[in-house]
Amino acid sequence: MRKQVRNRDKQSMQIIDERFKEFQREHDIQFTNERLLRQAFTHSSYVNEHRKKPYEDNERLEFLGDAVLELTVSQFLYKKYPTMSEGELTKLRAAIVCEPSLVTFANELKFGQLVLLGKGEELTGGRERPALLADVFEAFIGALYLDQGLEKVLNILEKNVYPKINSGAFSHVMDFKSQLQELVQRDSAGVIEYGILHEKGPAHNREFVSRVCLNGEELGIGTGRSKKEAEQHAAQMALEKLKTKLEEN
Repeated sequence: MRKQVRNRDKQSMQIIDERFKEFQREHDIQFTNERLLRQAFTHSSYVNEHRKKPYEDNERLEFLGDAVLELTVSQFLYKKYPTMSEGELTKLRAAIVCEPSLVTFANELKFGQLVLLGKGEELTGGRERPALLADVFEAFIGALYLDQGLEKVLNILEKNVYPKINSGAFSHVMDFKSQLQELVQRDSAGVIEYGILHEKGPAHNREFVSRVCLNGEELGIGTGRSKKEAEQHAAQMALEKLKTKLEEN
């Protein structure tokens, strides 16, 4: 009976090892210390059920990964949005590193398939628990930082996190109108004016189209379910246009 259990445990570990190897191949990562990688995905419930083996849970790595994420995301935002105030940067960073966002990143990387859980945690749906997945993402970043350094962390973020920022996934927490106003005032470029071009749709599902002009010259057009939202999108387009001009000059 004991031999059967040992054989079953051995087969289980072989499957787990192969999953981690496949994960590294898929994401072009090769951990020098693969125990760190395994630890990043090891939940405390798994450690509690394997006390005779030298397993460590991911809580300390989670602590480190949280700090590394704050630094790397802060640096990216600082460079990407040169006119954004400290308060706006803080608000945007909070939206990117909050639990729902980290869960999205973890799910896209299929982290749920790699997590090592105790039987009780497994049976109660721990593999899909948001808080657990968010913790695993932070722990993975911490492990990657310790083993491979900041450059490899940035490589992962450049593939899986930064593109979402660039595509406007977090624009709901950004004030593009304030950024545009600040940029124009900084360069003494003139006067900004917003106007609603037209409205369409029934009263319960209205859509507004707004235009923003600088000294009478159209810079951007945006749509939204409210005038405010339409103006924000117009300001976002104007910012991109002005920044392109600045880069060309």
